[in-house]
Formats: sequence, C-alpha cells, structure tokens
Amino acid sequence: MLQLTYFLLCLLGFTLPISQFIPFLVEHGLNLELFIHQLFINRISTFFGMDVFVSAVVVIVMIFAEGTRIQMRNLWIPILCLVVGISFSLPVFLLMRQKHLHHQQSIITPI
Repeated sequence: MLQLTYFLLCLLGFTLPISQFIPFLVEHGLNLELFIHQLFINRISTFFGMDVFVSAVVVIVMIFAEGTRIQMRNLWIPILCLVVGISFSLPVFLLMRQKHLHHQQSIITPI
C-alpha cells in the first residue's frame, strides 16, 4: 500500500510542477533571467523559492545519507528528479527506498 501511495505522489509531484513550467517554456523559452526574476519578484514568492532551495539541499543530504546507510543503488535517479522538483524527487526516493527495504526483507525472511 505504501508503494502505491509513493507512486501516486510521484505522479502528482511530476504533473503539477510540469503543468506550470511547460507553459512558461512555451511562452518565454529557457529564459533563466526571467525565471529567477519571477521567482523572487515579491516576498511570498521569495519565501517559496528559498524554501525550495533549502529543501533541495536537505533532500540531497537525506538521499545520500539514507541511501548509503541501507546500501541502495542508483541514487542518481532521485537526484536527477530534482530537475522537475522536490515534489517529484522525494517520493521517487521514498518509493525506491520502500522497494529496496521490501526486497531486503524478502531476502531475510523468505515466504
């Protein structure tokens, strides 16, 4: 059940941010200057921008720390997912982690 929940959160975490980013790309192209300007145009957007940047660093540290601790492979996948956003990267990592733990548990206690 938890794997299904993480999978559904992956879908939401990908779809919602991309649904806003693609229209920006269509209208303005990959205009990083405009993107940064709009991200920090007022205090509330700056609040969200800074929150996302700090959260991204936290997620990277967590992915490497927890992934290394339980000997997960392919930790680059959730790191790469940060290109879409933390809302995609974190559930991808949690899904991968849950599958890894389930696999380890099935090795330890065969059915």
